[in-house]
Amino acid sequence: MEKQSNFVELHNPSRIWAIGSIHSNLHSFTSIKKFISDNFKKNDKLIFLGNVIGLGEFSKETISSIIHLRFELMSKFYLKPESIIFLRGAQEEMFSKILQLHIAPNPIEIINWIFDHGVDKTLNSYGYTREDVKNIATTGTVSISRWTAKLNKSILDNPGHKEYFSNLKHAAFSDSKKILFVNRGVDVSRPLSAQNDCFWWGYQNFSNFNKPYNTFVRIVRGYQSNQKNKLENAKNEVVCTLFKQPLTNNMIYGGIFSENGEILELFESN
Repeated sequence: MEKQSNFVELHNPSRIWAIGSIHSNLHSFTSIKKFISDNFKKNDKLIFLGNVIGLGEFSKETISSIIHLRFELMSKFYLKPESIIFLRGAQEEMFSKILQLHIAPNPIEIINWIFDHGVDKTLNSYGYTREDVKNIATTGTVSISRWTAKLNKSILDNPGHKEYFSNLKHAAFSDSKKILFVNRGVDVSRPLSAQNDCFWWGYQNFSNFNKPYNTFVRIVRGYQSNQKNKLENAKNEVVCTLFKQPLTNNMIYGGIFSENGEILELFESN
């Protein structure tokens, strides 16, 4: 497969845990974190399905919390690094555009668009205001470059955060090729190696897709834009969506799966 580094193949997992979009809801994630800590077992795998950050007030703190969980599980069960996976969601993709703002042809337009989608909340958590960033975006390449260097320094000052943003994957799948994990969707007309950015932006009518995709009999995703999802119906559908609109509900959904696509358990935050 092309671009292997963008994908993770899960080898011989006992169970695969998947956590849907968190969107900086630190309080809700705390209950999910405890549930994982109390019930995770040797040879289990854990996947965060993207959108860990954004929209909520605690992006920086939420990243620190998932990193803490990663270290806890790795030390307790002697896990290899690839046993805990972070996927890229739309929020992480938009935040990456800020880190590259100095090479953007239209920085103020990019800032306005991503701020309308909640990325300003992530910047706030690192100590930057919406107004300051908008002002910087109008000053020219040299000043913007200085500011992005400062932002990168702020990220480096938080242990593990730079590594988190640098190692986000596009998708993960079991070595049986029966279950696929993505943030939002796939272009079902193309193989995984030929996907563009629909992993996090979605694919037209993907919410209505209900047949195997190549060898994958189950596709687990962490976000959708409509309000049709009913978690209780997931066992009868190919696509299992661990997210439910509206964004204001602050709930986090998770699931435990077998390598062959069976749903073993679905759960939500308290």
